[in-house]
Amino acid sequence: MATLLDGTDPRAIRLATEALRAGELVAFPTETVYGLGANALDERAVAQIFAVKNRPHFDPLIVHLADKELVSQYATDIDHRAIALMERFWPGPLTLVLHKRPIIPDLVTAGFDTVALRMPSHPIARALLQEAHLPVAAPSANPFGYVSPTTAEHVQDMLGDALKFILDGGPCAVGVESTVCALIEEQAVILRPGGVSVEEIEAVIGPVTIRVSSQPDRRSPGTLPSHYAPRVPLQLVACGVPLPRPGVGERNGLLLFKPRPVEGYVAVESLSRDGNLREAAVNLFAALRRLDNAGLDRVIVESVPEYGIGRAIMDRLRRAAA
Repeated sequence: MATLLDGTDPRAIRLATEALRAGELVAFPTETVYGLGANALDERAVAQIFAVKNRPHFDPLIVHLADKELVSQYATDIDHRAIALMERFWPGPLTLVLHKRPIIPDLVTAGFDTVALRMPSHPIARALLQEAHLPVAAPSANPFGYVSPTTAEHVQDMLGDALKFILDGGPCAVGVESTVCALIEEQAVILRPGGVSVEEIEAVIGPVTIRVSSQPDRRSPGTLPSHYAPRVPLQLVACGVPLPRPGVGERNGLLLFKPRPVEGYVAVESLSRDGNLREAAVNLFAALRRLDNAGLDRVIVESVPEYGIGRAIMDRLRRAAA
């Protein structure tokens, strides 16, 4: 079973760094979700990520960097848009897809000539990256396709038997994965909505194209039609539509955007106390996990407004219900 380490302890960072340099996997917190990290330049270490997660090799990984100045070591064609977005949102929950340099193994990028790069803002992630002096490939620290982990305990429950160390940094502050923006063509494309909103990106670089959830783009992780899914079936209900009444003997759960009186449901979770989308994002995966462990037949999910980070929440819910 993995050892939980206090990520604020410099000794823990040193242990995790030594493990990464030795080709081992380390789970660590980011502001979005917990990541399962390996030295991105060590193909054997990266291969362990795919094995531990049971992740298909056609799904690329995001490479985490300690500093924006390192981008030119791993990517080319870094234009004014990339520079402007890095200046505005790094460190933070934005991933940029750029043309890659050969130093990045094809296994990391699923054979594409592009690489997904980001600079996380979580202090423990930054301490680990700065101490390691390595680019770290890190998808979410969970079995492929399942609900993403937002606490160290979630990682321990799912992957603890396969890891040596988990750096504990408490609950993640954003709660959904990073936004992925491709800058490899004249038109910028949002491949996956996430912690930085489309509106915020457009305020910096102008209009972008948004790839919808029914059109997967293999240059980015998290774009398969079914993803982020609990074991229990989910049924999405549009805003303002009456909730279906559970049938006789049905054990149904309910995921609400904000609290309101309901009857007949075995388990009820609310994403926000007062309809705050940021709070809803933080609580999303933990709420899905609790409902998944409640022995339910299905979960009815109330949609949230689809603007700002609500776009990322609805992306995750649509894929989870697919």
